[in-house]
Amino acid sequence: MAWTRYQLLLAALMLLTGSINTLSAKWADNFSAAGCRGTEEHPFQHPFLQAVGMFLGEFSCLVAFYLLMCRDRRRAEPILATAQPFNPLLFLPPALCDMTGTSIMYVALNMTSASSFQMLRGAVIIFTGLLSVAFLGRKLVLSQWLGIAVTIAGLVVVGLADLLNNQDEKHNLSEVITGDLLIIMAQVIVAIQMVLEEKFVYKHDVHPLRAVGTEGLFGFVILTLLLIPMYFIPAGSFGGNPRHVLEDALDAFCQVGRQPLIVLALLGNISSIAFFNFAGISVTKEISATTRMVLDSLRTVVIWAVSLAVGWEVFHALQILGFLILLAGAALYNGLHQPLLARLARRPPAGTPGEQESLLHGDRMPINADS
Repeated sequence: MAWTRYQLLLAALMLLTGSINTLSAKWADNFSAAGCRGTEEHPFQHPFLQAVGMFLGEFSCLVAFYLLMCRDRRRAEPILATAQPFNPLLFLPPALCDMTGTSIMYVALNMTSASSFQMLRGAVIIFTGLLSVAFLGRKLVLSQWLGIAVTIAGLVVVGLADLLNNQDEKHNLSEVITGDLLIIMAQVIVAIQMVLEEKFVYKHDVHPLRAVGTEGLFGFVILTLLLIPMYFIPAGSFGGNPRHVLEDALDAFCQVGRQPLIVLALLGNISSIAFFNFAGISVTKEISATTRMVLDSLRTVVIWAVSLAVGWEVFHALQILGFLILLAGAALYNGLHQPLLARLARRPPAGTPGEQESLLHGDRMPINADS
């Protein structure tokens, strides 16, 4: 079945905005500028402030939802279903996971390349599968266990490629290893977020834009308030600012004032996350969750190609192998092999319902899949 122009537009929008989201965050990290109180020029390393911006982008989805509701109510026959009553605090636990996982990932992005950062996020399949067995009582079929095993192998290859790549560039290998481990740690938290969303949020049939926006509101408010104590918490060498505290938001604003291009990078990150969530939700609804997973994998290629083109990293063939292995693991876990095997056997796919599930029951992807 051929895609309509609208479906092609949604797919392109998801691929483009998803790639911009990671690339703009890495672009901001690569800037250097003088800070407050006459401090010398230093890199723009403010992961927690960047996470606040990401949640601001998610919060904008809530504004978009209410605008759609207002427009829908003016129709003679409303299209959107009437919102069912629910407790917004149900979104608080997943929002806390999202806040923690996103903050850790922005810290890790300062330590590793954008392409490896994106590839290592594939680890979420492993932890989502294991947690769904432990807490949701789900039974994984053989192909899903094979997908998890293949994904682990892919992570090992990507990690090795990252080490060799940064060794060629004479970077601090201990920092690279720490960054890779932090990304994988963040995927554990993201997997917990996804399980919580399925257990408490999806059963209330909340509109996806409202769900994304509500989590974004919680994350934005809480993390903004946390910036105050972070300004005084010593972090030693872990703090990438002159005062060596956990986060120095004032230093970030001073750097932005001296290097206006940082604003462009931050705005790219904020706006792209909003459009990415909208496009991802729409792709799942209009096409399929499988298509969304494939497009999410393709943006890794875009991020890698751009990173090579602008000189952020050097080519390493081992990364291609790692990406292909991770892609195979995701395909096995999500059942993409079933239609292929069925076509080869010239019969309809006969897999069990469990084999047709994606990470969250086929059409249920994580509410904010980029965080």
